[in-house]
Amino acid sequence: MRVSEQVAGGRIDVSVLGPVQLRRDGVPVPLGPQLTTLLAILLLELGKPVPSRRLATLLAGDDVSDAARATLRSHVAHLRRALEPGERGQRGKGLIATAGHGTAAGYRLDLEPACVDAVRFEESVRESRRLLALGDAEQTDRAVAVLRTALDDWHGEPYADLADRPFALVEIARLRAVHRAALLAYAEAVNESGRHAEAIGDLIGAVAADPYDEGLRCMLALTLYRDGRTDEAAEVCRHGLALLGGRGIDAPELHRLQRDILRREVRQPAGGPAGRSSVPRMLPPDLPRFVGRAQELSTAEARLVGRDEPRSAVLLVLGPAGVGKTSASLRLAHRLAPRFPDGQLYVNLRGFDASAAALAPTEVLRVFLEALGVAPEQIPANLNAQMARYQAHLRDRRILIVLDNAHDADQVRPLLPASTTCVTVVTSRNRMSSLIAVDGAHPLTLGLLDEEEACQLVGDRIGADRAGKEPEAVSEIARLCAGLPLALSIAAARAAANPQFTLQALADDLAGAGVLDRLADSDSSVDVRAVFSWSYRALTPAAARLFRLLGLHPGPEFTAASAASVAGVGRRAANALLAELTGAHLTGERVPGRYVMHDLLRAYAGELSEAEPERAAARRRMLDHYLHSAVAGDRALMPHRQPVAMAAPEEGVTPEDIAEVDPLAWFTAEHQTLIAMVGCAAQAGLDRHAWQLAWATATYLGRGSYWHDVLTTQSLALSAATRLDDRPAQAQCRRELSHALAGLGRPEQARFQLHRALTDLADAADPNGQAYIHLSLGWLCELQGDRRTAAHHDQVALDLFTRGGDRGGQARALNAVGWDLAQVGDYRQAIGYCRQALSLHAELGDDAGAVNTWDTLGYAYQHLGEYIIAVECYEQALGLNVGHRFKEAEALAHLGDCHHALGDMTAAAASWGRAYAIMTELRTDGAEAVRAKLELCGTRTRLAAAGQVEGERRALSTAPSTRAPEK
Repeated sequence: MRVSEQVAGGRIDVSVLGPVQLRRDGVPVPLGPQLTTLLAILLLELGKPVPSRRLATLLAGDDVSDAARATLRSHVAHLRRALEPGERGQRGKGLIATAGHGTAAGYRLDLEPACVDAVRFEESVRESRRLLALGDAEQTDRAVAVLRTALDDWHGEPYADLADRPFALVEIARLRAVHRAALLAYAEAVNESGRHAEAIGDLIGAVAADPYDEGLRCMLALTLYRDGRTDEAAEVCRHGLALLGGRGIDAPELHRLQRDILRREVRQPAGGPAGRSSVPRMLPPDLPRFVGRAQELSTAEARLVGRDEPRSAVLLVLGPAGVGKTSASLRLAHRLAPRFPDGQLYVNLRGFDASAAALAPTEVLRVFLEALGVAPEQIPANLNAQMARYQAHLRDRRILIVLDNAHDADQVRPLLPASTTCVTVVTSRNRMSSLIAVDGAHPLTLGLLDEEEACQLVGDRIGADRAGKEPEAVSEIARLCAGLPLALSIAAARAAANPQFTLQALADDLAGAGVLDRLADSDSSVDVRAVFSWSYRALTPAAARLFRLLGLHPGPEFTAASAASVAGVGRRAANALLAELTGAHLTGERVPGRYVMHDLLRAYAGELSEAEPERAAARRRMLDHYLHSAVAGDRALMPHRQPVAMAAPEEGVTPEDIAEVDPLAWFTAEHQTLIAMVGCAAQAGLDRHAWQLAWATATYLGRGSYWHDVLTTQSLALSAATRLDDRPAQAQCRRELSHALAGLGRPEQARFQLHRALTDLADAADPNGQAYIHLSLGWLCELQGDRRTAAHHDQVALDLFTRGGDRGGQARALNAVGWDLAQVGDYRQAIGYCRQALSLHAELGDDAGAVNTWDTLGYAYQHLGEYIIAVECYEQALGLNVGHRFKEAEALAHLGDCHHALGDMTAAAASWGRAYAIMTELRTDGAEAVRAKLELCGTRTRLAAAGQVEGERRALSTAPSTRAPEK
């Protein structure tokens, strides 16, 4: 009886086992090719939103134009009417729902899965397996009946009219495998019941469709033999061996069966449990809901099994606790099972089990030998004798072995088959490098689920309807669970058990203090904290100590040097300890030398660190590491910046060797970590570390226009400096804070901070510190269009630097005065000031300071009409610039103006294009002006013909410009 969905327009069911067909009330509904394709795509993602862009691409190729999207909407409307004719389908509500918004907008087919014949087929196969596992004759007969009905409903090639469409190929292959497994299970069951003839017709058809499938051919030959048709059985073997041999494929199982048939030595089934025990079926049930890992499983299947021969003998599935190694391995094993007709062995080795000891190889071999048909009293007690008996039973047989939750290679190695016809899947939290190096195991490491997969897992467990009503809460739950399948399953189970709670309330509860408490359970096997603890307890004391201390680290990742500093050990020792942690999957190595812990492991390590007696000393070492590393990096970026007085690092601190790396790359990699360290220092009451760390990051953050981060760090730094009552430090923090406020469009607040900074230095004999504040005031006044006041502050800065003897500051002030002169049209005098500035920069070797000066020189020469010299100046500025995105954009914009004035439209467009990209990224006000130039550049030929080129040049050359803040 068909299970169909009752809708307004009648009962709906869909067939994909053959050509895709839609029926309403049992009557076929005709669909054109495009509607058939659309229905198939939605069926392949049944219950999940499919983005409109993907649908349009699959229907119309690469055409994603407005016309293609309009056509898609028309197709959706027609399919809605086909599914639900009448007013309901017209309104766009019902079985095809509009899902998502923006670029993620799409459509979702909300048809009950039982309305699809492929789903019903798979459900019948699962039910038959359950019945067969019970083992008695009555249940076997019921299983045969279920399978017979399912096979009768198989109408041909799945998605037959879409067999050449790439998007359907994976599902077609999967359904073929399900059908093959069902056919083999049916044939085996009727064989054991003595009803051999009932399976012969199906098997003949299957072998005709796939003559190179050795497993199907063996089953057909075996069934014919057991039905008394020995000559036909031998001919099936002979013909198969000829076909396979013609392709250079050996077929040992078919050879063995042919030999046994010709000798009349084929084992007959006993019909009861004892008779079936020599073909073990030990795999636990496959999970009814399984999310993600499609690529990993496909890779593993390809590595383990070729068309007829295994390509790797051992697959080692690795990953941290709770990542779903067992689930993925069982899904893989069930996919592979039809290729291993001699049985499947499974054992949980309990390598990381708090409640029981790990299984010894002798214990496992005893269980496996019994499953292979050896009487208990005939099993040797000695390990070597057991291994010999085990290998003898595996020889020339195709058996799949799953060794779950292994602790080390010594536990696994005695269980590996010597036979090349068997394969083994091993799961472990430990890396087990020797199994890879010595035994040739192929490693497959499972990572955390991405956001889409994590949300899908939650949605599958709580229901698509409930998840669809609160998609943002589902995303928040997925994030809080760090993409860890175990944590996601626990959170989803909690949501499913409390349907009266909103998902947002559950997300808020997870976000509160003690996320691991919310993921706890009385069953330790599904308690995240307990599962982590099993890996932690297996560590050496030194590695366990490092893991606890890393719980203090607030950043997203860390290096070996920072770990060495936290632990107060040498870098070589830290590398060895990190290798142990990584081998246990308690840390991960994202790229060589940079390590990560996901948020839940970090929370667990943080809990452990609370009782660590070295906690305070380790935190100080950690902050010293980042402070001294960042100061060295800042010195490399800006060698002539006024230094701050720092204390020597604590004993055991190993700062990064900035001389060996690109300082800008180092700051980029440590960006988020350094911001977190400022907060960590402030929260711990280490105020000097807090303001000095903020000072050390200011150059990098300012060059990248990361103004929100500057605002965050310098606000914390100012509070720390105030608690220290350090007036010069307060003034420094206020100056950096003013740059951020100005960059965020809050000039009055920036001005307030600068005047407060001058007040902080009023009683200090620090003319140079005051001079830098005046430079910042000059820059701020210029931003507000007050050039006269800007020039005053810059001249005051120059006088103060001269009095204070800061030659680098003098050079910057000379450039600032030169810029002020250029802004009022005194270009020749501006050039004189800039040449003096360049001489000082050259004496000091201050390339970073020279960048602004070269830009000012270029600006002056550009406005004098000396475009070739201006181009050279701007190129000098760009060549010396290191990481200052705003300065780079300005120089590029000016360079484009000069190229345009020289008539080189290609070079002008290239420079403006790069400038526009940076300005758009930084969201600066100049972006629109540059875009207008790019548009104007595109109409140059027409304007030239109208005699308007000179006017256009004048318009471009008078575009407003500002200078970047001086350090």
